[in-house]
Amino acid sequence: MLTAKRVVSVWLTLVVVESLHGAIRRLVLEPHLGDLLARQVSVLTGSVLIIIVFWFTLRRIGPRSDRRWWEMGLLWLAMTLAFEIGLGRVVGSSWDRIASDFDPRRGGFLAFGMLVILVAPRVLAARLGLIQGVRRAA
Repeated sequence: MLTAKRVVSVWLTLVVVESLHGAIRRLVLEPHLGDLLARQVSVLTGSVLIIIVFWFTLRRIGPRSDRRWWEMGLLWLAMTLAFEIGLGRVVGSSWDRIASDFDPRRGGFLAFGMLVILVAPRVLAARLGLIQGVRRAA
């Protein structure tokens, strides 16, 4: 149970950081770059923030098996997708507008950010030596 609370607290930290990042995008980047380019740039800067949040918080979860790290990445991905889509609908975005954020053919790069959420926990856990049963190379 303690691990579940830690896993959710890491995700909530990520949501807070990314929400502040989104507010800054709207206030600072959009007026200068326009909506689409600001969203594209923010996926890249947001991916860096995801990695930073995970880097500083994954140790709280502690060592886990390789499979568990992938499961956490999948859980965080599912929760983030639900949050993103739900928030989009709450603020009045159409389904087409939400889908465009994930479609690179339409300029949306958010799918890349979601891939970072899926993969980064496992990759960083390996880097931090948090995968049980795997010896960290010197």
